[in-house]
Amino acid sequence: MTSNEAPEPIDWDAAAATFDDEPDHGLRDGTVRAAWADRMRDWLPDTPGDVLDLGCGTGSLALLAAGLGHRVTGVDLSPDMVELAREKLAGRDAEVLVGDAGLPPVQGRRFDVVLARHVLWTFPDPEATLRHWCGLLRPGGRLILVEGVWGTVSPSGLPMSRLVAALTPLVARIHSERLSGDARLWGRRVDDERYAVVGVAPDAPARHSEIVDVHLILRRGDEVLLARRSGTGYGDGLLHLPSGHVEDGEDVRAAVIREAREEIGLDLDPADLRVEAVVQHRGPGQAPRTGWFFSAEHGAGGEPVNAEPDKCSELVWHPLSALPHDMVAYCRAGLAAWRAGERFLVHWQSDGEAVAYEGDRATAPESLAPAVRTGGVHHVELWVPDLAAAKGPWGWLLGALGHVPFQRWGHGMSWRRDETYIVLEQSPDLRPGGHDRHRPGLNHLAFHVADRAGLDALVTAAPDHGWSLLFADRHPHAGGDGRYAAYLEDAWGYEVELVAE
Repeated sequence: MTSNEAPEPIDWDAAAATFDDEPDHGLRDGTVRAAWADRMRDWLPDTPGDVLDLGCGTGSLALLAAGLGHRVTGVDLSPDMVELAREKLAGRDAEVLVGDAGLPPVQGRRFDVVLARHVLWTFPDPEATLRHWCGLLRPGGRLILVEGVWGTVSPSGLPMSRLVAALTPLVARIHSERLSGDARLWGRRVDDERYAVVGVAPDAPARHSEIVDVHLILRRGDEVLLARRSGTGYGDGLLHLPSGHVEDGEDVRAAVIREAREEIGLDLDPADLRVEAVVQHRGPGQAPRTGWFFSAEHGAGGEPVNAEPDKCSELVWHPLSALPHDMVAYCRAGLAAWRAGERFLVHWQSDGEAVAYEGDRATAPESLAPAVRTGGVHHVELWVPDLAAAKGPWGWLLGALGHVPFQRWGHGMSWRRDETYIVLEQSPDLRPGGHDRHRPGLNHLAFHVADRAGLDALVTAAPDHGWSLLFADRHPHAGGDGRYAAYLEDAWGYEVELVAE
């Protein structure tokens, strides 16, 4: 387009009745029809094949293609246009479908030709639409595009230079020709820019490649930081994690550090990050991609700020246990996988689905979790005398150690990390008497901590969350001179050992 603004929407159903009155739409004039037939004969393959006519309108070009022996599938968003096209193509080897030309409802089919006249310029991101259309071609297939810039006072449309630049990396070769000078095509003389571009796909499919992107799960206790997208052309108005693409020469860890700095102003260190999940994702009408989800604790790298207000309208904290619905489905699937302890996931959306999360209406992600590890710890269950009081200290500590809320029921709750979870339960079957770690039974739980600095920070904060330090006279070597650890006790005498690597 001549600007970044999408054209004003047109009521194509209302226009259908008079659409063919334009000479180049209805092709009712013999001279105009013959001129377009000559061009179509040049652009289409000599051997009959499968042609997909996108934004087919009343089917005039589809009828010419069918007349040359091709099998035609037309797609148009307007039901009234589709009905007229079906009447025009009756008795031909053709079908006409109601659907979005940008995401045609062809269920994975491939075509020898994708044809679109005066359609591409109407999309807000023509380059992304072109990529999808090229993905509908068979090896050696052709993309035939008739476009232009209409008007001379306030022109609108898609310049040839922009279309050619966008199409060049997607095809093996390109042919372009000016159409403005041929008055026979338009039924009159025209002075604006009108042209055709034919792109031919490679004879053999290119080796598959995927975009790799990174996502940052920044945690503040039981909350996660989300950013509302704005002005990006993808998922605008929806909440998403701070994220972006891996650039040439970057590894995924360097990429998430860079994105965190660019988007929310954090100066993260590699030691601040933990890989949580890997998700292969296909969005509606998009090529597959692979996303790496990393987590970091609030406070690492500074305080988050909206460093890209042109791409983000707000930063908000949301409880992980009550994520909002107005999120990008891909992001929501990654968070759900992480909370469920699943490290690998396939999130494969069909063309008819929405970018936004749609709950149970969306395709359920497919877990690629590894097989059950025989002998691994499944969960640990602690019976506590007062669940309401215990969830504060334990929720803080487990959250600080990377566990996320997992389950909740009337008299219990749990936190999960990877395949293992920890349960606190005030069971109705609880017998009188407090916990005594000096008696037979559970003595304590022990957890890894990344480093000494992390352990020291937990010890400093612990008293504010209901924990007291045991063996203070020997801390931090109560477990021996070669061991850097802390021993904490809650109000009911449960002991936790934290061991620094």
